[in-house]
Amino acid sequence: QVQLVESGGGSVQAGGSLRLSCTYTARYNCMGWFRQAPGKEREGVACIYIVSGSTDSVKGRFTISQDIAKNTLFLQMNSLKIEDTGLYYCAADSRAPLRRPLFFSEYAYWGPGTQVTVSS
Repeated sequence: QVQLVESGGGSVQAGGSLRLSCTYTARYNCMGWFRQAPGKEREGVACIYIVSGSTDSVKGRFTISQDIAKNTLFLQMNSLKIEDTGLYYCAADSRAPLRRPLFFSEYAYWGPGTQVTVSS
């Protein structure tokens, strides 16, 4: 059974940091982090190709990484801003390369999400 489970979300003051984790139970070729704020479309934050380790990110403050031995994906978020508030999802797909790896429709598998709330 395909399973992705996020953790590490919470409440933090602006300027703070959080590290999200996503544990997974199957082998994928591409994984990503997405977020969705209320009333907004789900947007890509960062992605990684599992075998090559190649990454892409739209947020310079965020860094995606992995621990393959532990089947865990990470998202380190620094200098958090109020607008970073949202539900953060881990996503995965077996294909590689993806045409648009930071676009949500490219991914077949999703976790339930973890809430990140940044306050002033």
